[in-house]
Amino acid sequence: MASRGAKVATLGQIGGVPVLILKEGTSRTFGREAQRVNIMAARAVAEIVRSSLGPRGMDKMLVDSLGDITITNDGATILEEMDVQHPAAKMMVEVAKAQDREVGDGTTSAVIIAGELLKEAESLLEKNIHPTIIISGFKKAASKAKEHLEKIAIPVNIDDEDTLKIIAMTSMSGKVVAVAKEHLAEIAVKAVKQIAEERDGRLFADIDQIQIIKKKGGGILDTRLVYGMIIDKEVVHPGMPKRIEKAKIALLDCPLEVEKTEIDAEIRISDPDQMRAFLEEEEKILKGMVDKIKSIGANVV
Repeated sequence: MASRGAKVATLGQIGGVPVLILKEGTSRTFGREAQRVNIMAARAVAEIVRSSLGPRGMDKMLVDSLGDITITNDGATILEEMDVQHPAAKMMVEVAKAQDREVGDGTTSAVIIAGELLKEAESLLEKNIHPTIIISGFKKAASKAKEHLEKIAIPVNIDDEDTLKIIAMTSMSGKVVAVAKEHLAEIAVKAVKQIAEERDGRLFADIDQIQIIKKKGGGILDTRLVYGMIIDKEVVHPGMPKRIEKAKIALLDCPLEVEKTEIDAEIRISDPDQMRAFLEEEEKILKGMVDKIKSIGANVV
């Protein structure tokens, strides 16, 4: 391991001629000292999120450079909001991001476990055990742990909604939404079951197919699942219906308006009748578009 500071340049010798290897003003730290500094930085990150773990975990208040305040006890969010500079500490942030991306939960636990592994690794390094031997031991331990987890794991059927709700509620414990975790867990299970599909004998759910729409007003318990799509648009005219059952929807990727010319054009009108004719022609074009949509039976555009 090696880290850089701002002290002196590192020189190498080629044929008796000094060669500048690193940028001037850079220092090189290596060996036991570099290991100690890197482990210390990574463990410092783990200590920051430690107090937010578990049912008694405390929230963190984060204030950014613009004064925006974020209150959370989610490990990934805390580390993402922090401006971490040290390379080893950044690796701990990546651990949290990878955990959040792959699993969606357990970010704080992953960072704390990584911190504890580094703590034990440091004590082994002090006993002059080589880092590659320590890494090999960690890999064997991970393999053994996975083997044991597979033995004690309980198979869960996709139709077993009660167990799925318990799993969903577990990830909400200690979060702000914990007061409504039963209601939200039921919605989450139904939503995921709706998009789940079988691939190569395994169930797969692309959560990007689940859209979360936030609206001001109401409370957490007003959250509901909509089987379909939500398009947040205001009605163009107050006379339009607010609800349509068994709608026939026309999807358009073009605007319903009179197309403008590609080049600037000037129309000179000297007679009111010409102006009236011009406006009537625009209305006729629009009416022609509407009649075509109506002719196919669409009642929602």
